[in-house]
Amino acid sequence: MTISRWLQEGRLHRLYPGVYAVGHRAVSTEGRLAAALFHAGPGGMLSHATAAWWWGIWEHEPVRIHLSARGRRKSAPGIVIHGRRDIERTWHARLPVTSVAQTLLDVATKASFDALRRALAEAEYRRLITLDAIEREARRGVPGSAALRSALVRHRPQLALTRSVLEERFLALCEAERLPLPEVNATVCGLMVDALWKEPDVVVELDGHAAHATSTAIERDRRRELRLRAAGYLVFRYTWQQITEQPELVAADLRAALARRSL
Repeated sequence: MTISRWLQEGRLHRLYPGVYAVGHRAVSTEGRLAAALFHAGPGGMLSHATAAWWWGIWEHEPVRIHLSARGRRKSAPGIVIHGRRDIERTWHARLPVTSVAQTLLDVATKASFDALRRALAEAEYRRLITLDAIEREARRGVPGSAALRSALVRHRPQLALTRSVLEERFLALCEAERLPLPEVNATVCGLMVDALWKEPDVVVELDGHAAHATSTAIERDRRRELRLRAAGYLVFRYTWQQITEQPELVAADLRAALARRSL
């Protein structure tokens, strides 16, 4: 058989059942997703966490490719196929994918609350969907709708602007301690600061060990603080250990500063 002979000769390389790469296995990410879609058959589309990642609202590429397809096509190593009947299919970056609303509903069935809120914030920030549209889609009885509605109630647009886990932890601390939520990664005096309260002119800088431990980084941080203080801002600096191990002390420190500056 030609396929068997070409496999033995190395001219074809099996990617998924019935889907082969010609000449080599090194295919691009888009090529690998397209190959998985070929395996899923007509009407297949990226879905769940894979769709969320392809839309740009999920931080990490899932280990396995998640697809939705009509019919009874079976999953394969590295591929999870979700059998669906009537589901909207759209296109993004040249590949078929579930709509943003459906994608959010799908990930809501498995994702943690924090991950879901982050995806929701990213979807709104990228103007892929409006909150009103999400609310209309999150109908009672639809899988994932209850979790998605809960995420809408506690929607935090600032999450889309965070650039590190430490910044997310700081926002969570402010929320848990019922502090006013700051602007994240805002520009002040030509400098991007981690957190900003405009009215009381308070700035918070967050120190991850890797980025702020060297003598050069310490000197840069001090120059930034001097520039901000000269412009009238009150500057606070907190470390990872303080945010994660002493949140009550951080909150008390910050609450006093916000109250003092608001007088």
